[in-house]
Amino acid sequence: MGFLDSIERGLEKAVNGAFAKTFRAGVEPVELASALKRELDTNASVVSRDRILVPNRLTVRLAPSDFQRLRRLGDALLDELTGTLQTHARQSGYSFPGPIGLGLTPDEAMTTGMFEISSDTEAGEVVWTAVVDIKGKRHTLRKGRTVIGRGSDADITVDDAGASRKHAEIVWDGTRAQVSDLGSTNGTTLNGRALKSALLEPDSIIDIGATRIVYRVLAQSKEQRP
Repeated sequence: MGFLDSIERGLEKAVNGAFAKTFRAGVEPVELASALKRELDTNASVVSRDRILVPNRLTVRLAPSDFQRLRRLGDALLDELTGTLQTHARQSGYSFPGPIGLGLTPDEAMTTGMFEISSDTEAGEVVWTAVVDIKGKRHTLRKGRTVIGRGSDADITVDDAGASRKHAEIVWDGTRAQVSDLGSTNGTTLNGRALKSALLEPDSIIDIGATRIVYRVLAQSKEQRP
């Protein structure tokens, strides 16, 4: 970091600190998401022509008041922030040395509205797990075929009169997933476009009837795998 960069960062901290003390504005999740992405960008290391390594262990230190407020969001907040990191890394061509570990911790030295992020790398074997989020509930996809529909014989049942008994299926091979409509009455859309069959990208949105399904791919270590 150059001399001017140091001055700029120091001024930024001073200004942010002054505003936080004056207005007592709490930290919002969108601020954490942006800062976490910057943390990856700042600490990205080129290890070969085809590999840029970024930290996979990140800790956010917050004022106790912000920590207590954000903690009430539960695992959903950490899941969303982890998903944001995965998406940013994929779009930027970054690689993680192991599973992502993200945590929030209270710090008495922090004033409401302020936070700091520290990061490090920890090697480990990554296992990719595919999941779908439906109406606040997360379902892990097994390898092979998973049928989603209104019928009790579907692998994942949705309470939706607009969905067919066997509406759509997702086939996951451990690396990639494909969604297919099973001849449903009302059809299936992927990111707003009607489909018969299509490959899924992480964070894709599938709609069947009035039900929204979000497809995600999570990095886990072998010991974390369900």
